Amino acid sequence: MQKIINDSLRSSVHHEQTGALWRLSDIFLEQIPFDHENIIFCCIGTDRSTGDALGPLTGSFLSSFHSFPFEVIGTLENPLHAINLASTIEEIQQKPTTPFVVAIDACLGNERNVGEIIVHEGPLFPGKAVKKELPPIGDISVKGIVNVGGFMEMLVLQNTRLNVTYSMGNKIARALLLAWQRHLLKKKYDGNNDTNYNNTRQQIGYSNFS
Repeated sequence: MQKIINDSLRSSVHHEQTGALWRLSDIFLEQIPFDHENIIFCCIGTDRSTGDALGPLTGSFLSSFHSFPFEVIGTLENPLHAINLASTIEEIQQKPTTPFVVAIDACLGNERNVGEIIVHEGPLFPGKAVKKELPPIGDISVKGIVNVGGFMEMLVLQNTRLNVTYSMGNKIARALLLAWQRHLLKKKYDGNNDTNYNNTRQQIGYSNFS
């Protein structure tokens, strides 16, 4: 669980805005090097708190996509949380090929920003919103503002509507899958020296980009 940061370099999308899925996939295409040989998605949080379940929900959605080929750590069944975060980071660091890590977590923010999904370069710092000291993780961070911060954060998290975290986690996962599919399609056109690829929604074949 994060506290929101003021970062002029970040990109954000409200999960309910028109075209949110496509816009979020744009951001992921800009930020994630999909050609990297080892990308890991670390979805942080716990299923014991509705507000802090954004990461595990996202991880479970990603794991259900058979066409999403990347390693996903952190699901509803096997959460990545305060107890196992440090050991997981150590395992990642011991991999023979240095991975590119995408860290996904919930955060608290201002009332006007609830529902926004924020993507920025650099690690996130899990536990800050609830005053926990945990190691940073991630080459880029994906954070969903699930509720209002500043007072009784633990209680706020426990009373966050599951519909909010479920909808945001579903949107993040679908946008990541869409970004991967768009990346593959562009490689296909580039490999065939086909100049007809113009990155349109019609070429992807999706009908719902909200």
